[in-house]
Amino acid sequence: MNIETLREYCLAKVGSQESFPFGEVTLVFKVGGKIFALMDTESRPTTINLKCDPERAVQLRETYSFVAPGYHMNKKHWNTITIDGNVRSTDIQEWIDHSYELVKKSLPKTVQAQLN
Repeated sequence: MNIETLREYCLAKVGSQESFPFGEVTLVFKVGGKIFALMDTESRPTTINLKCDPERAVQLRETYSFVAPGYHMNKKHWNTITIDGNVRSTDIQEWIDHSYELVKKSLPKTVQAQLN
């Protein structure tokens, strides 16, 4: 997956919005005003930060060399994935879905209802 494919996948999520709140390099995706993904648009290979259940985050880091604790993020809840050709597109999509759902579940019930 390249950065444009990742961007399109994130934006396809209901209520997803993109912005550059941290400068011109960090592309941020939010749902309900909360971040579920961040991408460094200048990193080569591409990297993406995704929220993750803490136990699953550790498991992914132990299983995959391209998954690391979230760069500049709470390392308990965030992973950085390096898209270096070793990660399968289906895995990235599953992890984006997981991040989106975690953030969506944390939103007020009224906002969740609007997204369903």
